[in-house]
Amino acid sequence: MLNKSSTLPKRNEIPSEYKWKLEKIYPKDELWEQDFMKVKEMAEKISNYKDTLSDSASKLLECLDENAQMQRLSEKLYVYAHMKSHEDSRNAFYQGMADRADSLMVEISSANSFIVPKILAIPAEKLTSFIEGNAGLKFYKRYLDEILRAKPYTLSEEEEKLMAMSGEMINAPGAIFSMLNNADIKFPVIKDENGNDVELTKGRFVKMMESTDRRVRKDAFEAMYGTYKRQRNTLASLINSQVKTNIFNAKARKYNSSRESYLIPDNVPNEVYDNLIQAMHDNMHLMHKYMSIRKKMLELDELHMYDIYTPIVKEAKMDIPYEKAVETVKKGLEVLGEQYSKDLEIGFTSGWIDVYENEGKRSGAYSWGCYDSHPYVLLNHNDNLNNMFTLAHEMGHALHSYYSDANQPYIYAQYKIFVAEVASTLNEALVMNYMLKNTTDKTIKMYLLNYFMEQFRTTVYRQTMFAEFEKIIHEKAELGESLTADLLCSIYHDLNVKYYGPDMIVDELLDMEWSRIPHFYTSFYVYKYATGFSAAMSIANQILNEGQPAIDRYLTFLKSGGSDYPIELLKIAGVNMESPDPINSALKIFEDLLNQMEELIG
Repeated sequence: MLNKSSTLPKRNEIPSEYKWKLEKIYPKDELWEQDFMKVKEMAEKISNYKDTLSDSASKLLECLDENAQMQRLSEKLYVYAHMKSHEDSRNAFYQGMADRADSLMVEISSANSFIVPKILAIPAEKLTSFIEGNAGLKFYKRYLDEILRAKPYTLSEEEEKLMAMSGEMINAPGAIFSMLNNADIKFPVIKDENGNDVELTKGRFVKMMESTDRRVRKDAFEAMYGTYKRQRNTLASLINSQVKTNIFNAKARKYNSSRESYLIPDNVPNEVYDNLIQAMHDNMHLMHKYMSIRKKMLELDELHMYDIYTPIVKEAKMDIPYEKAVETVKKGLEVLGEQYSKDLEIGFTSGWIDVYENEGKRSGAYSWGCYDSHPYVLLNHNDNLNNMFTLAHEMGHALHSYYSDANQPYIYAQYKIFVAEVASTLNEALVMNYMLKNTTDKTIKMYLLNYFMEQFRTTVYRQTMFAEFEKIIHEKAELGESLTADLLCSIYHDLNVKYYGPDMIVDELLDMEWSRIPHFYTSFYVYKYATGFSAAMSIANQILNEGQPAIDRYLTFLKSGGSDYPIELLKIAGVNMESPDPINSALKIFEDLLNQMEELIG
């Protein structure tokens, strides 16, 4: 267990057992350099196929094989460089390595940009004969089918090369935001519950917002959002640039809208997105009811935004050290069977996880890795219930990748983002089910119910609110409106009023929350949290009610990677996301939790 202090430790002060082992990817940085030069050579060589790719099936196969090898090795370079830079964003050497990896990705995108246009230029009958007459190309059939599906949105060879060359500029808003948000922005010192001066960090902010001391919550809230407010115009300019970049890409590729340009690659219709928002609007009374319960249980005259993270069951403070969190997650996931448990144990004991926050470390949590490594998990662990569920969540991602990579070839291993949140959220649901089953204490049960209701608030309602915000700002920009800081704050304020209802005081400082959401630089992503959560609830119920048959379906889904369209893959696990039923079912569970809580409080 790491000794805690009021100041963040330096990276070299973290014990090795709490740090991931990136040396499994590259034992020495010199080996990274060798592979870097190898990829540059491969990028030069791939251009040799520019005029011969369509000559024969064998030439097409050669090109596809060499391109896959180049992509696979460049992914390894990219992942290692960026994860090293995330250990301490102030480390100039690894920041430089990450920048070089970024540039390399742009370089290879430019080098192989001719491939898709050349394939699309092959007459359909000729391409079919290539595939049918060459066993190697049959392996690429789904890959080629995906290219053909994108034909209406694919540009000429020269245009594709130009788009690829613009990659660094296109990624600039997100890269600048990341540096500002993780390396440059500094927060004030505030006093904790004991009156001690503590420097606010993004990692500590969450724990402070969960504090039972309202003064601490209010001070942390004002310090955090006040800091972002002082950068409001810069941050508005960044998100405006991101939106304009999305509009440029959509127009260049002849999509009907920015949003469509992100949905079509997943083969997801606009209606899935719109139906999600509509389902929230139709069930807004449930969120308003939850806010009413929260206000009542906290015994407040006014409910403010800094009151929505603190547990409403004050007597059930749960301090959960990392080691205890690991054991609870393992027990909660035993229901997934012996093999899953064994593989989970490997993850916990083999250098997959970077546990604690240190100076300069990237904020938040994620699971990442490459095809030639096991998955890795970055955490910034604090000893609370939320961080235990973050561990369960990220290990869900990790095991999904572990099974996908082990059972699919490289080009079909990467699953789409649309299904990415299913495994992670299912893990959370199963751990919650385990804890509720093994809790006889009424107060603890109420605390857990509160936590589960919070998952619905943050993962279904909140993420849908983010998705609606993205939809609105892109539509306004597409109509020519300028996304000023005032407009962004106004839109965000109105959405909070709509979603949280009459019992919530929407504090003015919260209008700045849009400015600190990293996912807005991975556009039209957040709606997948809500759809993924709904799918996960359905699968979890099947596993708990059916046992082994449902487990087998689920493991088959995890092993399927990106071998089919996301909606089809979920059908393997027993969920049809083309129907609104999973979302409505999830909201019925939320309603049941609200009713249970009302019964317990009397």
